[in-house]
Amino acid sequence: MMTIFGAMAQLVPVVLEVGHFGVELFYAIWPLLGIGTIMMAFGFLSYPMLLPFGGVVVLIAMMIFVMEIFLTIKKVKEFNLVISSILISNIFLFFGIIFGLIMALGYAGMISVDIHTLLKSHVFLVIVGYIIITIMGLSLVLLPMFGLSHGFSKKPLKISMTIVSLSVLSVMISSLSGVVFMEYVGYTLAALGLFVYFYFIKTIYKTRARKEIDVYAKSLIFAYFSLISSLVLGLSYLLSGYEPLLLTSVWMIFFGFFAFTITGHMYKIVPFLVWFERFSPLVGKQKVPMLADMLPAKSASAQFIFCALGVLVVAAALLLQDEVVLKAGASFLLVGALAFLRSVFYMINYKQNII
Repeated sequence: MMTIFGAMAQLVPVVLEVGHFGVELFYAIWPLLGIGTIMMAFGFLSYPMLLPFGGVVVLIAMMIFVMEIFLTIKKVKEFNLVISSILISNIFLFFGIIFGLIMALGYAGMISVDIHTLLKSHVFLVIVGYIIITIMGLSLVLLPMFGLSHGFSKKPLKISMTIVSLSVLSVMISSLSGVVFMEYVGYTLAALGLFVYFYFIKTIYKTRARKEIDVYAKSLIFAYFSLISSLVLGLSYLLSGYEPLLLTSVWMIFFGFFAFTITGHMYKIVPFLVWFERFSPLVGKQKVPMLADMLPAKSASAQFIFCALGVLVVAAALLLQDEVVLKAGASFLLVGALAFLRSVFYMINYKQNII
């Protein structure tokens, strides 16, 4: 969430074509979110009473974010599909935060609620309603920009966003009313909407002018095939009830789709931000590096290979229920995470001797 919030601090003015209502508020969001997350982690680990307090801190951080985005959107004079996606996703995030806080209070024993029922709405509102719809909306901006894609139809994206939004509402209605049928309608709609979204991504890929398959392109290819794998596994679980299919489906969407979508874009966004801050004032005066020069090719490739292997090996371990294979996959992921950390520090601290 910190990575997403940080990226949104940079991307929202670009997407909305208006300045932030109060960009200084983002300096309050990350420490609050960090403190709240640590408190909640200890709450889940061994101190349940910390959960509601950590939840309130996280709630404050996220509410500051949501309110700042809403007030920024208020400055927009004309809405388009991307702006609508940001508005919808942040509305879902707002309600997801409320459900999460109620769950935290229930977990600490302060109020009596059915946590299991609320959990479905919380997960769908935050994961599907906020993160996935945000990714959908921003993909209309970022993927064509980085891939130089032209001439594709936006209609599939509009259809997929509508279907996914309806799926979130269906699951939320099911949690509040207890109508189980609506829950399965929501799951089915979510899968359908994401399949349509995958088709939209495929059209962007086919119309791209930049044919180079760099670590960014590899990361997104792996991410979107992980999304399809997650959907197939999730639907298989609904039909069979075999729990390892559900665990693997969740694993693939979190560590295959979300993680590789985020890390892939980090290789594009971080170098640009560093270049813009450090080297753009020198353009026309001195020799400045290209964005490609700021990318650590070896560690980026190592991160992709080890993380991709780790995701696939852990997925196999979850399906086979094999603890030894699970540890092997975790080892691959650890090496990949260290390589990614090295890449990020390299890009942030990039320096060049300019003559």
